[in-house]
Amino acid sequence: MKRKNFLIALTVCALTLPLAAKRLQVVTTYPYIANLVEHIGGERVKVHALAGGQWDPHTIMAKPSFIAKLRRADLLVINGAQLEIGWLPPLLNQANNPKVNVGSPGMLDLSRFVKLIDVPDSVSRAQGDIHPDGNPHYYLDPYNMLPLAEAIAAKLCALDRQGSGIYRRNLADFNGRLNVKLDEWRERMDPLRGSLVIEYHKNYDYLLRSYGLQLLGTVELLPGIPPTSKHIRDLEGKIAQAKVRLILQDIYNPDEAARHLSAKHGIPMIKLPHDVGAVREAEGIFSLFDEIVRRLRDE
Repeated sequence: MKRKNFLIALTVCALTLPLAAKRLQVVTTYPYIANLVEHIGGERVKVHALAGGQWDPHTIMAKPSFIAKLRRADLLVINGAQLEIGWLPPLLNQANNPKVNVGSPGMLDLSRFVKLIDVPDSVSRAQGDIHPDGNPHYYLDPYNMLPLAEAIAAKLCALDRQGSGIYRRNLADFNGRLNVKLDEWRERMDPLRGSLVIEYHKNYDYLLRSYGLQLLGTVELLPGIPPTSKHIRDLEGKIAQAKVRLILQDIYNPDEAARHLSAKHGIPMIKLPHDVGAVREAEGIFSLFDEIVRRLRDE
C-alpha cells in the first residue's frame, strides 16, 4: 500500500513539475521590447527578439527561424505604429499561430499606450516612407518606458494569472529604478536644452522633445529618401543662419553627408544607438539611455 501511494505521488510530481516549470514563450519584434519583457517577466518568460539591435528597424530581412519562433509563441509584442508593416505580416501568415494574430489576446501593440507625434493629415508616395499612424520611434524617449512597462505587465498578468504577483513586483522594481535614472538623465541633459540640432532620420524626435532640444532639419530629403545635392545645399543655408550644436546620426544609415556637414561647418557629428544591442555599451534599456546621454553630453 505504501509503495502504491509512493508511486502515485511520484507520478503526480512528474506531471506537475513540467507544468510549474513551463514559461510563457514571448516573441518581440525588437531587442528593446525583449529587454522590457525580461525585466517584467523574469523567470516566468522565455523571450525571443526577431530583429537585431544593429539592424535598420524599417527593413528587417526575414529568416525561416522567425516563423518557427512565431509558431511557438504565446505572446507577440510589437512596436506598432506600422514600423513592422514591411516585414512582419508575411511572417505571421506563414506561422499560422492564431494566438498571436492581430486582434488576438496574444498580440500586444505597444504604440497604443503612448501619444504619437507627427501624425500626417494625408499620405502619399511624394512624402517618402512616411508612417500613417505617426512617428514610430517613440521608444527612444525614456519617459515612454513607464507606460510600455505597465502595458507589458498587464498583458502578462492576463495571460498568466498565477504569476501576477511576480509581474507586479517586477514592474514596481523596474519603475522605481527608472524614476531614479530619469532624474539623472534629465539633470545631465539640461545643459543642452534649447540647442539646435540636425538629425539624419527622424529617430530622435521624441527624445529631443523630452529634453527641450530643437530640430532644425534632417539630412534625409524625406523619410527613407537619401539626400540630394540640392537638399544638402538648402540645409547648409539653414546652418549658415543658425547656431547648430550637434548633428545626430544613427548607426545603420550612411553617414557620408552628415560627416561632410560636420567637417565643413565645424559641428560635432554624434552617432547614437537606436536600440538595445545597437552598440556594445547598450546592453539593456538602462544602458541604452545611459549611452545616448553620455554621447550627447560628451561631444
